[in-house]
Amino acid sequence: MSSSINIEEWTPRTRVGWMVKEGKITSIDQIFALNLPIMEPEIVDILLPNLKYEVLDVVLVQKMTDAGRISRFRVVVAAGNENGYVGVGVGKAKQLRTAIEKALIDAKLNIVPVRRGCGSWECNCKEPHSVPFRVKGKSGSVEIVLIPAPLGTGLVAGDTAKAILRLAGIRDVWTFTRGETRTTINFAKAVYNALKNTNKLVTPADWGKKAWE
Repeated sequence: MSSSINIEEWTPRTRVGWMVKEGKITSIDQIFALNLPIMEPEIVDILLPNLKYEVLDVVLVQKMTDAGRISRFRVVVAAGNENGYVGVGVGKAKQLRTAIEKALIDAKLNIVPVRRGCGSWECNCKEPHSVPFRVKGKSGSVEIVLIPAPLGTGLVAGDTAKAILRLAGIRDVWTFTRGETRTTINFAKAVYNALKNTNKLVTPADWGKKAWE
């Protein structure tokens, strides 16, 4: 699934939004290079027009109030352009469609760049088809390790992890997980955190590059 926006009908509410609408920021890489916050989903709609999303989990949750028991849908959504950007969001609402829309907005606001590469000693093809090095992510009791795999291996992971990795543009990877992976929300966030951690280390290949490249 994908979404789009008409830039003429959009009225920004933040400084970054106005910079995007006026053409001062033309790439989402500039936003991350300048460490600017993304507080409007329309920014992502404009700078990543080919963004796709997938519903990972739908759960009916309940809570007790003075008025009685209230039931709502909790939805987990992953969004990405299949080329180095991914986000995971959670939304709650009484109506399923509203919950999905809230989760999608949350995923857009949590969009992060993913460093890709070929970190497998068995391959060394220098194509960005896997992760550049071993990386770990954790959420709740779930912990996942992404291990570089040679070209053609595919995504050796659970269904939730496969969806997020595919939206991030990762085609080959091995994974090792521990914890209660049946809890989809924690599993999804652990994979998201692992992909986010790929940018915490600068490799020799990044030396000499400009911040927005």
